[in-house]
Amino acid sequence: MDVLSLSRLQFAVTAAFHFIFPALSIGIAWLNVIFLGKYLKSGSREDESLADFWINLFIITFVAGVATGIVMVFQFGTNWNDYSRYVGDIFGAPLAAEAILAFFLEATFIGVLVWGKKRVSKGFYFFSSIMVACGATLSAFWIIAANSWQQTPAGYTLTSGRPILTDFMAALFNPSTLPRYFHTVDACLIAGALFVLGLSAWYLLRNDTLHRVFALKSIKIALITLLLASLAQVGLGHWHAVQVANTQPAKLAAFEGLFESEAGAPLLLFGIPDESNAQVKHFIGIPKLLSLVVYGDANATVSGLNEFPRSEWPPVSLSFYPFHIMVILGGYFLLLSLAGIILLYSKRGQFSKWFLKLSLYSIPLGVIAAELGWMCAEVGRQPWVVYGLLRTDQAVSYNVPAVQVLLSILIFVVLFTLLFCAFVYLVKKKLVQGPVSTDGEIIDSNEGVA
Repeated sequence: MDVLSLSRLQFAVTAAFHFIFPALSIGIAWLNVIFLGKYLKSGSREDESLADFWINLFIITFVAGVATGIVMVFQFGTNWNDYSRYVGDIFGAPLAAEAILAFFLEATFIGVLVWGKKRVSKGFYFFSSIMVACGATLSAFWIIAANSWQQTPAGYTLTSGRPILTDFMAALFNPSTLPRYFHTVDACLIAGALFVLGLSAWYLLRNDTLHRVFALKSIKIALITLLLASLAQVGLGHWHAVQVANTQPAKLAAFEGLFESEAGAPLLLFGIPDESNAQVKHFIGIPKLLSLVVYGDANATVSGLNEFPRSEWPPVSLSFYPFHIMVILGGYFLLLSLAGIILLYSKRGQFSKWFLKLSLYSIPLGVIAAELGWMCAEVGRQPWVVYGLLRTDQAVSYNVPAVQVLLSILIFVVLFTLLFCAFVYLVKKKLVQGPVSTDGEIIDSNEGVA
């Protein structure tokens, strides 16, 4: 493999692994706000231990995210030096803002959550959880805003072949920033809710009477969050799709396997794209629905890949399949949450074993859906690293030998494997231990302290 392919692979590996932890931590952070809010209202030891338990798991996730995120920064200078020079005038501002305005906010109040519980009032402790959640969510905004500028550049002029920032707000709130931001944050809420739901279901599957009430309280909040976030994703996904249709039509065409421009374009339900022959085999679709969904007009023309030079086509299969699997998972999350809510309220928390097993096995699916969404965004904009301005093959550091890039990939894979094993070990250790009181005693939700 050449330097370009290896550098792409390295960035994909490091970004995909890092994204596991922000996706979980943002969702868990907001759930912690709800858990601590319950404790602030009730003052019960059970609600206190419930909040402490999930805060501890959030901290484990946050630390893993910080460790993996460091690698991302260094890659810009080592593997993508031409890219760094090209976008430095624009890309640097949101990244600096993320560190100063978001990460430090989150890190400061995480210190309160870790060490300040017995040193501050309950109200300030609760306020700290809000600041942590806001910091994590604000951090995502700056990162997504910077990435969105690469998708839909705005607020710049070209000077000596380089984009120079002329309007910070236009660059920050470029056409894709807000649709992508809310779509991503909502996906993080889904991932966090599935994490809490699945781990709580584990206690019920074990017939763990000691932690039954704790698990049921966690499941209730996770299910309501999952249902609301899954419903919201329907509208947010539509908003984002309309934005893509208007600003990155080649990406939308790749998502839908649409090779020929078509008035009254159908919405694909099933098909196998054949990029070499520019067709979709075994096509099944709903007539005119794609035109109606993205343009509000059943007879509107949707641009196909034939409108663009073949050299500017995104990799069709790597855009098509992640997009459709992501959509299917979104439907699954909605059905799972609806089934859980029905069981919760109709059977008073007597969950069927099949539902508990589904919940447990669904823990990674929220993160997988978020990763697939990232693949859609990044692969779908190829061959551009900055859409319409800089191609990916013009951005790589060709002075770095391919063997060095390959060696770094292997080192990262080993380190990430060890880190992930450590993460799983710590989560499992905390899960087996269960919730404890402020005195370190295991909480028996039915009888008090055991």
